Amino acid sequence: MRASARACGTLAVSLVSLGLPAQEGVGPLLDRYRAAGAGSFVAQAGAAAWSREVSPGGGQPGRSCASCHGTDLRRPGKHVRTGKLIDPLAPSVRPQRLSDEKQVEKWLLRNCKWTWGRECTVQEKGDFVVFIQSR
Repeated sequence: MRASARACGTLAVSLVSLGLPAQEGVGPLLDRYRAAGAGSFVAQAGAAAWSREVSPGGGQPGRSCASCHGTDLRRPGKHVRTGKLIDPLAPSVRPQRLSDEKQVEKWLLRNCKWTWGRECTVQEKGDFVVFIQSR
């Protein structure tokens, strides 16, 4: 078996173990990000970006993804402005997470704009997805 075939098999097993069908969920989304110019996705890069604090300006305190979602994605988060509880993001806890491409795109768009004041790049989005997927 070639190395690339083994890697694909390993990925398929990983996706199934997270409750995600191998050909559904994030696979097509990550393929689309690659087609748009992203390189390889790295969970560690997603984790680093997750905790990177950005100042929204106007005297407001800095914020990061972790400000609302926390650092342990298996636990609930809480929106820092509204106080609204946020269900855990980890697919290991909530298998339906990352299973709907439209929902993933919707929340990445909304949260990147709110947290960083801009849309995330396709590279950043892919890194976030593989980071969340690894939890």
